[in-house]
Amino acid sequence: MAQARRAKRGYEPPQGAIRQSQIVTTFGPGAMVDLLHDAVLIGGLDLWAMGAQGRAGAGEIIQEPRLRARVLQVLQAQFDDEDGVELSLDRPFRAPPAGDDSAPSRAMGIKAFEFPRWFVCQNCRALVRKDQLDYKGHTYRHACIGRKNGTATPVRFVSACKHGHLDDFPWKFFVHNKGPVCSHPQLYLEEGSSGDFSEVIVRCETCQQWRKLSEAKTDQALPKCQGERPWLGVDSREGCDEPQKLIVRTASNSYFPQVMSALTIPDPEDPIRSKVERSMELLEPATLENLPLIRQLYAAKLSHLAEYADEQIWASLQAIRGKVTGPNVKLRTPEYERFMHEPLEQHGEIPREEDEFFARRADLDELPKQLDRIVLASKLREVRTLIGFTRLEAATPNLQGEYDLGVRPARIARSCAWLPATEIHGEGVFIALSEAAVAAWEALPEVRTREAELEAGYEQWVGTVKNPPPFPGIRFYMLHTLAHMLITAVSLECGYAASAIRERIYCSAPGEDQKMAAILLSTGTSGSEGTLGGLVEQGRRVGLHLRYAWDLATLCSSDPVCAHHSPRGDYGEQYLCGAACHSCLFIAECSCERYNKYLDRALVVPVIGQPRALAFFPERPG
Repeated sequence: MAQARRAKRGYEPPQGAIRQSQIVTTFGPGAMVDLLHDAVLIGGLDLWAMGAQGRAGAGEIIQEPRLRARVLQVLQAQFDDEDGVELSLDRPFRAPPAGDDSAPSRAMGIKAFEFPRWFVCQNCRALVRKDQLDYKGHTYRHACIGRKNGTATPVRFVSACKHGHLDDFPWKFFVHNKGPVCSHPQLYLEEGSSGDFSEVIVRCETCQQWRKLSEAKTDQALPKCQGERPWLGVDSREGCDEPQKLIVRTASNSYFPQVMSALTIPDPEDPIRSKVERSMELLEPATLENLPLIRQLYAAKLSHLAEYADEQIWASLQAIRGKVTGPNVKLRTPEYERFMHEPLEQHGEIPREEDEFFARRADLDELPKQLDRIVLASKLREVRTLIGFTRLEAATPNLQGEYDLGVRPARIARSCAWLPATEIHGEGVFIALSEAAVAAWEALPEVRTREAELEAGYEQWVGTVKNPPPFPGIRFYMLHTLAHMLITAVSLECGYAASAIRERIYCSAPGEDQKMAAILLSTGTSGSEGTLGGLVEQGRRVGLHLRYAWDLATLCSSDPVCAHHSPRGDYGEQYLCGAACHSCLFIAECSCERYNKYLDRALVVPVIGQPRALAFFPERPG
């Protein structure tokens, strides 16, 4: 019956589906996505049908004042007023709208554009634009010369620039090698069996000119970028003088989202703060005089604050405003301080259902001397928001996880007063290293020599990118490497795959007064209220996991090549890694904050050909 009703009203099932959390992290505005029969470009925020609040599928409001305040500061530094950025503290984060597969509607969901607009016929290999094809049965058909019609599919090559602009590859310009284009070009794309660039040839049947596509990778092979931003709709071009580059539309360098995140950390001295933060959309315009009226008007929505007096709510509201709007708002330092001040766990103590953050210091008999404490976080809430993206080169965040490095991302909206966000509920283990042990290790001559070598590699990498981040220091290399080692070791016991465990590094910059040296391993999902405690329980066995990680990392299957690798003058251009490779340290990029860069296992464990004193754990942890 249901199928009959759908057929009667012309129902067509969607060609693909994307999770709401993926819109924020992987397939945001400007991302190219392959569907079953087509290729599309995700539209900008102005084109999202959010729907009315309260309706199913509408973009729910997500509150996280600390993150929103820092995002505002970052965006104001990147875009001037003439760019039309309209993000303010009273405007919320919103979850991407959810579609309804059983009843698709233009009033809900996210608009996508067909892209690229050039297709290649799978029968005769002709290169044609979309408007020259017939659309039948979810496929495009090409009228081949002297043959029956062939199926046409989107071409897999497009052009882009470092500013994130995107356009169809200039096939006519390229095949005619910057010369005049013939009167009626008939283009064909011939590919070898391997699909490698060296075997792909673009040919014009009219004038018999042809070129290998590999020539498009050379400098000045393509015209200057025209500033096209097709994901923002028509007439969205802006000025640009960057050279265009050939990219494969499904390649990893076609889209690098810039995602900022923060953990929700309630103030223990202000027990109602988390409840006030949850209602900031309603309370933001409040003054001491009109607060009673606001509480009366929204009595149902503010029922969780009914037990508190106006004075208490006002004091908490003022504290929130003052703390999140200051000039020195940071994301990770407050989180680190909260973890470090958690009390010792008590027998039988469990989090309440309404808690968004619950952590206690583990009561362990003995820890390796290099560690200071283990904090078990049985409830975590992380909010992630997308502020922009880049192509060709990923913008690296600073040690606070913030993109305030002068790298201007591509816009995800022409003018929008909110940003897409998602909230992740889960659990984690916070591992703090002994500051005294880290400081003593950093002062060793072997470590200083290795730091100079890593910094030399970093300096060579700096010459290849724009607006690089500052050198993070040897401390970050060590912490990041230790996080990768523990993710691999813990995943074998906790019940979660290594790709489901994510790192969060707490590291102070060189010369910074506030010292930090800790890692948070967490897991969670946007589709549930949390996890089952498997990761938290492994925090009580951290000594066992350290020993197992030590055993795994001391010898790599690629040794001695891996152990002897130096980033200084590396012909393989692995400038940001020491002894690290796919066989020993690299993990899934969804788990790593730095795209498997800034790694060196010689800093954590002894390796072949390196001095033993270089390792933070020179002996197997007891």
